[in-house]
Amino acid sequence: MPHAPLRDVPAARVSAIAIPDGAVGARTWIGFIAMSTGMLLAILDIQIVASSLPDIQAGLHIALAQLSWVQTAYLMAEIVAIPLTGWLTRVLSTRGAFLAGIIGFTLASIACARSIGFWSLVPARAVQGFCGGLLIPLVFSAIFLMFPPPSRSRATVIAGSMAMLAPTLGPTVGGFITDRFSWHWLFLINVGPGIVVALLVAWSVAIDRADWRSIGSVDLWALPLLAAFLAGLELLLKEAPHRGWSDPAMLLLLASCLACGAATLRRCLTRPYPLIDLTCWRDRNFVLGSFLSFALGVGLYGATFLLPVFLGLVRYYEAFDIGLIMMVTGAAQLAVAPLAALLERRVDARRLSFLGFLLLAAGLIGNGFMTAATDFWGLFWQQAARGAAVMLCLLPSTALALEGFAPGQVPNASGLFNLMRNLGGAIGLALIDTIIERRAPEHVEALVRRLLAGDAAAARFVGLPTERFTGVSLGPIDQATRELVEPVVRRAALVWAFDDAWLFIGALVLAALLLLPLIRRRQPQQEP
Repeated sequence: MPHAPLRDVPAARVSAIAIPDGAVGARTWIGFIAMSTGMLLAILDIQIVASSLPDIQAGLHIALAQLSWVQTAYLMAEIVAIPLTGWLTRVLSTRGAFLAGIIGFTLASIACARSIGFWSLVPARAVQGFCGGLLIPLVFSAIFLMFPPPSRSRATVIAGSMAMLAPTLGPTVGGFITDRFSWHWLFLINVGPGIVVALLVAWSVAIDRADWRSIGSVDLWALPLLAAFLAGLELLLKEAPHRGWSDPAMLLLLASCLACGAATLRRCLTRPYPLIDLTCWRDRNFVLGSFLSFALGVGLYGATFLLPVFLGLVRYYEAFDIGLIMMVTGAAQLAVAPLAALLERRVDARRLSFLGFLLLAAGLIGNGFMTAATDFWGLFWQQAARGAAVMLCLLPSTALALEGFAPGQVPNASGLFNLMRNLGGAIGLALIDTIIERRAPEHVEALVRRLLAGDAAAARFVGLPTERFTGVSLGPIDQATRELVEPVVRRAALVWAFDDAWLFIGALVLAALLLLPLIRRRQPQQEP
């Protein structure tokens, strides 16, 4: 007898979940904060390692061409793990899946710290990324499984603040740890908190029951196809901007990704118990909320990448100083979070989303007019706008996407919702890399033409004395002058390429506002 699709199975048979009514006890809050802390460790581990890659390279004698795999292995494994959380929650329960993730992450951190070379570090990073990737959607699904509606906004603020603060604090924390101790402590710092989080979650989280029978009934043949599709897509988005989208190897990788993606989609749509339940995409608000999450990923990951690279390559700041400047975003986020939680319960989600994404777009577009002299105060209001926008974007989009599902369906929907944000970040970074790779040489040529024509405005922008630039062609340039001018021209062209990237992702985020009229109205939630 064929099995019924997962969405047709009563929630009680999927997992025994009981959402609490009324006031939430201290034990529940302790468990949720512990889960959020585990998620913070997983997200922070990407950023603190990024700022110390040269030290890791020197310590393990890793070739420069292989160094990026220290990060790529983590990100590829993480993006594969995220959509699997729905299935793992059914098999292990929410507590069991989270404990497996945090214990695996902690053990993999120890393995990373004890690595002796490239081939011991990269597999450990992959395990660390897979286990860390499980934690993020589990926390966001726990919001809807552990708390009644009046408390969900506070829980979302806690989880969202930790998730979004990690990229802001990462460069500062990583630079401090490496300067004061050694790169090994970038991983060992996870061990103590990881053990505490595991103990607290084991004691305080009891949402549902494990169903080991789900292992045999679920279509596990889709797992390698899904892993090949998502890992290949991550690799394609990372390598194609530098190697060229028309490179034969990239075209072959693209074809392989499409084939694996199509096969995964077919199995998930035709099997009675699919690895990933795609029927949540029938819900209009989930679809629109997921695309808002995608746009949020483009904006947040794009800004977190562009700003430190600008400060390092153009302003020549060290990692610790970059982190201090970027803390403006985190401070604004913390300041606005309580107000965002209050508004989320009283203001229509579409209006709150409009305000949030408008602020986020303004902060991104505002950075599109930087010069080589732009410093802390020239970046201040843009960072403050983006920080204030985070919760105003995250709270309503999460509620819109996940509120319409039965408890047994929330973990699966949460995994797909969070996957969309990560995909937005990955695709956004690929677009940014492509823009910078292509536009910087074009801007160099344009600046050289203007300087040779005697354009004083171009000379002023580049940082050259304007006395010789009187609108008259300068003629041939001697070698000494060329060596003096070339670095500043390339630096100015890079600034313009950065500006192009800022304006592009700002426009993408602004376009997300077109989705808001399509969203069904949700009644504001009042405090009891």
